[in-house]
Amino acid sequence: MTKRMPWLWLAAVVVLSAATPAPAQFFIKDKDTVVIMGDSITEQHLYSNYVEMWTVSRFPSYHLTFRNVGIGGDRSTGGNSRFARDVLAYKPTVLTIDFGMNDGSYRAFDDKIYQTYVKGLQGIADQARKAGIRVAWITPQPVERNEPGKQLDGYNLTLQKFSDGPREIAKKNGGLFIDQFHPYLAVIEKARAGNDKIRITGGDPVHPGPPGQALMAAAILKGMKFPRFISEAAITLDDKGLFKGSVEDNCVVTDIDIKNGVRFKRLDRSLPFFPPEARGILKWAPVLDDMNYYGLQVKGLKPGRYEIRFAGNRIAEHSDKELAEGVNLADAALTVGPVADKVKQVWKAVQDKNRYFHDQVFRGVVLAGHKSPIFKDREPGEIESVRREVYAERMRKMPELDAAVRAALKVEPYVVEIVPAGK
Repeated sequence: MTKRMPWLWLAAVVVLSAATPAPAQFFIKDKDTVVIMGDSITEQHLYSNYVEMWTVSRFPSYHLTFRNVGIGGDRSTGGNSRFARDVLAYKPTVLTIDFGMNDGSYRAFDDKIYQTYVKGLQGIADQARKAGIRVAWITPQPVERNEPGKQLDGYNLTLQKFSDGPREIAKKNGGLFIDQFHPYLAVIEKARAGNDKIRITGGDPVHPGPPGQALMAAAILKGMKFPRFISEAAITLDDKGLFKGSVEDNCVVTDIDIKNGVRFKRLDRSLPFFPPEARGILKWAPVLDDMNYYGLQVKGLKPGRYEIRFAGNRIAEHSDKELAEGVNLADAALTVGPVADKVKQVWKAVQDKNRYFHDQVFRGVVLAGHKSPIFKDREPGEIESVRREVYAERMRKMPELDAAVRAALKVEPYVVEIVPAGK
């Protein structure tokens, strides 16, 4: 019944099973606390927010906590030295590590510099193992060069070699290796094939904007065996147009009515997601469809075109043949109607939480310099005690913000209608 398809845009680089992994195979589990560590690309709170949002919307019943501790300009050695302060402080069960961009020093490959990078990663691995933390070791993404021509040149040659570091550390320490370098490179090379001056990932060459960071998040989640499948409702009519039966997968269908088309209530156990600000990347990589299958199948309809409406909102139009085969409504469902409204509500809660943690806690207190307003009129010897006091005070708000995300994730049923187009 379901169309649990492989990751098409990565097919030339990574071979994955056509079957969607069961939730039990996904790297992130129920009740996990996930700390996301890296440099300025991580501190942008783009790919990290996308990873979190895709995960919580796919598993609304999970009790998950995410904290981003990215610091601009940081390297693996910095991550190693601040591990106790910035990782252990949040008692994580899962840690993602994304260094390498700064570690290569923006120059041709130098083995001595590379060994320093690997040593920093190994220090993180030693501390994570001691704390019983599962680690996903992520390669740096390539830079999207401004120069015309092929992308695998210049600093990208260094970054490709530095991508061996996470692989080496994961193999040595039993962690999960995730290659985002080559899938990302394949997409920008595809775009360059038609125009060798084009840039598609936004931002600047080192710091991608939303389109590039959506690519990053997708590669990371796929490396974690993230399930594409959301849910599917299947309705079958007999040769007289009467109701014959229904099958639901990860959703509940009730109150089926076939008097004027097909009408029923649908309650999903998961939600689709794609960052709206990243839609520009869809011209080059079908990330939205590859990360979301939100299915509807209706067999036995009379020949013709049919409107699909969610809570009275027209979201799509398909033929009887397309509906009989099954359609993916993820993109349409995210445009208007109850699913889109629910996803926007969750997305706002995720962003609000992470903005507060970054601005008020991590940058606002943990990384605050001695000239910060929180230390006004304080003696130098008082700074650390004040830091601890303000940190504890501001962290008291985090459970409330985490709870707001979980409250927003509460799914509710909505009415689906499949009616002849134009009626």
